[in-house]
Amino acid sequence: MARNFGIIGSGSWATALAKILTDNQHHINWWVRNANTINEIKEKKHNPHYLSSVLFDTSLLSLENDIRKVIANSDTVIIAVPSAFIEETLAFPEKDLLKNKKIVSAIKGILPGQNVLLNVWLQKQFGVSLEDYFVVLGPCHAEEVASEKLSYLTFSGIDVTTASEIASYFKTGYINTVINQDILGVQYAAVLKNIYALGAGIAHGLEYGDNFLSVYIANSADEMAGFLLKSGIKHILVGEHDEEDPVTHRKAPNYAASVYLGDLLVTCYSLYSRNRTFGKMIGKGYDVRSAQLELNMVAEGYNASKCIYDLNKEIKAEMPIAEMVYKILWENVKPADGFKQIEEVLV
Repeated sequence: MARNFGIIGSGSWATALAKILTDNQHHINWWVRNANTINEIKEKKHNPHYLSSVLFDTSLLSLENDIRKVIANSDTVIIAVPSAFIEETLAFPEKDLLKNKKIVSAIKGILPGQNVLLNVWLQKQFGVSLEDYFVVLGPCHAEEVASEKLSYLTFSGIDVTTASEIASYFKTGYINTVINQDILGVQYAAVLKNIYALGAGIAHGLEYGDNFLSVYIANSADEMAGFLLKSGIKHILVGEHDEEDPVTHRKAPNYAASVYLGDLLVTCYSLYSRNRTFGKMIGKGYDVRSAQLELNMVAEGYNASKCIYDLNKEIKAEMPIAEMVYKILWENVKPADGFKQIEEVLV
């Protein structure tokens, strides 16, 4: 069947996903909060605020600032707003508005205050079943999508047939797609890699070099795997794979796959990484509020660091790196002092 896609959000990642779908000549229903932005997209054929180099065929866009209309006209709804704004964005009383919809999460965070993944909140608020919930993750920076540099998107869902079918709409000359059934593990990995990338930025701001950063990232990867293991997540053993896919003949993913280790690496190293950039400001001496104002975009790792710190009180994984990033951001530990302590735990 042909899918009617709706995109909720108009930031850089939402704009990149809109580009991919429309490059494949798929019509999309697109919720953009600001009516003036809608008018500018219609007139100038690009998003004036994010990825402005991307030009759209506006005949493939149904732009709306009424979120209910976008959802009603779509059978597959992609949610691409920062996790901190999910509750505000989806604050409507109709509990059946998402009924019979396929939901694709394109967020890379955890809902602050509640410390839950999006699928948990959607099930509680709207009765969305895990079978109807999917996740699209990287490693994939929106800026490289805009410039059509070859990138990989991972689509995860327990209904692997539908995940594969949704993924097929995103396959282009510059996008390869990978299918993964580890719906919870990939989301936690996306949350954690932002925390570690923020720490990598702090290290850069403190003028640590590449030698240190390589050791820091290797230890972060190990720490991430430990958290996933304690959380009951599978597919984290490096060098061991389940049976290959009978259709694609690809190896089944493990922790060394792109959506886990690959996304961690690119988010820690890339100059496009807003979490790395935010962390670098902190390392240079900015306070959190000043860094937020300067960045003018949401760095998911900031809220995520507190969420994971609170969650880990129950999970009890060994997380000295993530805990110290939290303390630097939320408990006013000086970055230099915090990283002196991190130095002592690295192996």
